Amino acid sequence: MGAGSLQVEGVLNKRKVFHMSSETSRRRASLGQTVFRLVLVIATVLVATVLVWQGITASGNPDPTVPHLSRGAAIVDTAVLVLREGLECILVLSAITASMLGGNLGYRRPIALGAGVGFGACVVTWFVVVGILSDLSTNLPALDVQAATGLLAVIVLVVIMNWFFHKIYWTGWISLHNRRKRALLSQAGQATISPSRLLSGLILLGFASVYREGFEVVLFLQSLRLQVGSLIVLCGVLAGLCFTGIVGVLTFVAHHRLPYKKMLVLTGIMLGVVFLVMVGEQAQEMQLARWIPTTPLPWPIPEWMGLWFSVFPTVETLVAQGLAAALVIGSYFLARYRTVWLPRRRGETPAQRPESPPVPAGELSATDATL
Repeated sequence: MGAGSLQVEGVLNKRKVFHMSSETSRRRASLGQTVFRLVLVIATVLVATVLVWQGITASGNPDPTVPHLSRGAAIVDTAVLVLREGLECILVLSAITASMLGGNLGYRRPIALGAGVGFGACVVTWFVVVGILSDLSTNLPALDVQAATGLLAVIVLVVIMNWFFHKIYWTGWISLHNRRKRALLSQAGQATISPSRLLSGLILLGFASVYREGFEVVLFLQSLRLQVGSLIVLCGVLAGLCFTGIVGVLTFVAHHRLPYKKMLVLTGIMLGVVFLVMVGEQAQEMQLARWIPTTPLPWPIPEWMGLWFSVFPTVETLVAQGLAAALVIGSYFLARYRTVWLPRRRGETPAQRPESPPVPAGELSATDATL
């Protein structure tokens, strides 16, 4: 009878601990959502204030033959891109390390080391690409180099947004890292892999998670660097890294479950706006380089629209931005059809963007089993 009472008391204690843990998780999630909303409100107010100020102070139609992208717009575009890619890095790394608990906790260190090396490699890649473009600019007209890098930036931005292949991206890219991680840990558990090979494999896993995103950012930012200079781009990068760092601390240090899905959707919309701006700017750069003609329109487009959104009164720039908008909207619905609507018709599970980092494998099931 005494043993039975002790067993019941043990079960009740376990349930109490489980409910306390659940309550702590809910509080952390609530705090993370509050921080995210506060940052969003502050950013919205700042952007609205700047736009209103520009609308009041600027007047007249922009000259389509002169570069118009403002420093503020370049900083915002850079920060949005860095934040978007930073969120994806955090999501991938959190998915990889989510189940590394207990005896596997030490495996997080080589992954963190690889991520740090990947970040350093991105910095080195930046200077390498800048050097290559500097050499090209000595042999080619500056406008041609700028137009070419702008075209590359647009292509890279399309790849980053992954409209057509976001199912492959979210399920394939993340699951690829997870499969690689499981294979390494499985071989280590079966003593079929040497410690040095396991260590190098985990470092490479962390490196690839960061460098892929960073390499795309480096290529994209070259066009802005040629337009506004390295200092302005650096300000945007630091702003984006600051917000990314806040999310990273909340995720890996404070262990908050942030609304990742909402954050990814929001930054995706912002990135779509950046894409339209880049297309308008690229069309104008191609006009300046005389790659395409310039056909002015007598439309009352204010100058601040050119400064912030690269909306110029020319046929070529407006048609390019219209086609870009059609691509964004059309590809979104195409992706939704292929990954959500069509699988539902077939009775299959549709693709879903992650709401939060995955719960460590077996954590809840093990608790439930003891109850």
